[in-house]
Amino acid sequence: MTLSDTYTPDPSRYETMPYRHVGRSGLKLPAISLGSWHNFGDTGDFDTMRRMCRTAFDHGITHFDLANVYGPEVGSAERNTGRILREDFAGHRDELAISTKAGFEMGVGPYDNWGGRKHLLSSLDQSLQRLGLEYVDVFYHHRPDPHTPLEETMGALAHMVERGKALYVGLSNYDGPTLRRASAILDELHTPFVINQNRYNILDRHIEHDGLKDAATDLGKGLITYSPLAQGLLTDRYLNGIPQDSRVAHDGRFLHEDDVRRVHETVVQLNALASERGQSLAEMSLAWLLRDPAVTSVLVGASRPEQILDDLGALNNMTFSDDELGRIETAVGTQSV
Repeated sequence: MTLSDTYTPDPSRYETMPYRHVGRSGLKLPAISLGSWHNFGDTGDFDTMRRMCRTAFDHGITHFDLANVYGPEVGSAERNTGRILREDFAGHRDELAISTKAGFEMGVGPYDNWGGRKHLLSSLDQSLQRLGLEYVDVFYHHRPDPHTPLEETMGALAHMVERGKALYVGLSNYDGPTLRRASAILDELHTPFVINQNRYNILDRHIEHDGLKDAATDLGKGLITYSPLAQGLLTDRYLNGIPQDSRVAHDGRFLHEDDVRRVHETVVQLNALASERGQSLAEMSLAWLLRDPAVTSVLVGASRPEQILDDLGALNNMTFSDDELGRIETAVGTQSV
């Protein structure tokens, strides 16, 4: 692929990807979506970012998920994705679902954090500028705000839709009881709240215990899961120890050596089951999520296009026997990260 050439998407891109309604809404998302948390910042290679977006779209991944703080340099993932959208996808905006978020600290000053009206509305304007878009398809409040009335935060989300700058709104990292309260407010405001974004994977079941998963199902809201591979634990990356070139060895912010050691035996057992199913551990871990009717889509991150292609292999077998599901639960036991 010569990146200087004009990009022409694969004409068969919609033939194999399943698309699922987001809860009871009319919006559909691909079963696998592309996240930009780690590898779309200014310290990354821009040509690799472009290849990943092209590879994703060529295989039916129409949803790109961002946040104002992603990069890791704040604002950089949106800015770099905006350039890719402008240079490669200008004629395909209506085929894409673009989401972004605000709620984490962006920099300095008293108005760059949490869920106040001023922060959220100004953050969306800044995100649209970086992305070069007139609107996003979904705007999320990134985390609950203990300092601001929920009515104010939800009112800001409603105003975004009224202004035409977001088509739908979502909530991220909420628990079940807070989700129910927020949903009631948004219903009163006639705001199309359709989706929740939460961490969920074979090793992390917290949304099963804090009421979020049940609340989303009860209310007819979609669920998109981030960290579906537990920051790489649910791959073959750490089966035989900690590679020197791994993220754990060089950046312990999100995954630590103790995490790897604590779940090692569990991961070995899961990998054995995946091999019996004819899948990699990563494929099985994604398929385990996608077998669940509560899950609309899984967000995968990647550092190179080949990882996206590997993740797509999960779509080839999303069916589990009762015995296989039982073996997963036995392997996991009380382990979590």
